[in-house]
Amino acid sequence: MPLASIAFANATATALLPLAVGPAMSATGREGPESGEDGLLIVRLIAEMPDWETRLSAAKDMVAGESGTTASARRLESAPDVLQWRIEGAGIATMHSVVDRCFGPVDRLLSEREIAIPQVFVSDMDSTMIGQECIDELADYAGLKDRIAAITERAMLGDLDFEAALRERVGLLSGLEESAIERCLTERIRPNPGARELVQTLKAKGTRTVLVTGGFHHFADVVGQALGFDRVVGNRLEVAGGVLTGELAGPISDASTKARVLDEEVANLGEGAISVAIGDGANDVAMIERSTFGFAYCAKPAAKKAAAGWVESGNLTCVLSLLGIDSSDFIKEHGRPQSTN
Repeated sequence: MPLASIAFANATATALLPLAVGPAMSATGREGPESGEDGLLIVRLIAEMPDWETRLSAAKDMVAGESGTTASARRLESAPDVLQWRIEGAGIATMHSVVDRCFGPVDRLLSEREIAIPQVFVSDMDSTMIGQECIDELADYAGLKDRIAAITERAMLGDLDFEAALRERVGLLSGLEESAIERCLTERIRPNPGARELVQTLKAKGTRTVLVTGGFHHFADVVGQALGFDRVVGNRLEVAGGVLTGELAGPISDASTKARVLDEEVANLGEGAISVAIGDGANDVAMIERSTFGFAYCAKPAAKKAAAGWVESGNLTCVLSLLGIDSSDFIKEHGRPQSTN
């Protein structure tokens, strides 16, 4: 295994954190988070704050003021820190607002269908599975980080055409030694808290896992292997004579690619397959909207608007809890469940 692969794999072990304490909600299916305004909603929150009952009472009053009705509210047996709330007559946008006002910026999942473990999980990489934007960190080795990071930020907000912004940033890296990629992997790239636990636990539950990125295979192949993804899709940097040419090799991996990969994976599993997708930027919106349960991770406004599930705490294991998976079943870095109970 290359040095960079070993360094990243080691980082996944040291960066894993305990279960997040923020709340979570469920997804909306393939019609997008604004559908089903008059139907049943399942709202899940990771509600560990001591005054959660008072907050829930205030939220119920607020829902009643919006002509909604609380059918039930209880702790999940499989995930006791998760509060599940069934509501009739309140829309998703309304409930996001209620949760924010009564519980604060908590992890959540809203769903118009019963929540279940997915058959396929598709994830973005940069600022989702890892805490960095790879091209920004790589640019630092060329003394161009601030310039390139500014373009990245605008692209992730949806202010720039993704392909044009990608080609511009890659062009600025022309002449950079290929060896800078391995240095960047070793020195800069680290998984977000709970990333490996999320992937490995879903795999143990029979879920197919796919990493699809607008970033580069030089990074994504290493990250995908370290975290345990079954498939990796991304862009390829062109290299000649040991240096970057400033060009891309092969087709572009962009927002449409992410949506297409999700559709392919679901189709391969057959009608009715349940999917989870997670990302942070405008490039992830189509993928998030097309999934059964779409999550936005510490996300830009466009991704949050598209998603019914919000990860606000930064710990990816909250997704497992919101899906109803017992923390004793979480796969830790040594490859076994946290507990054998």
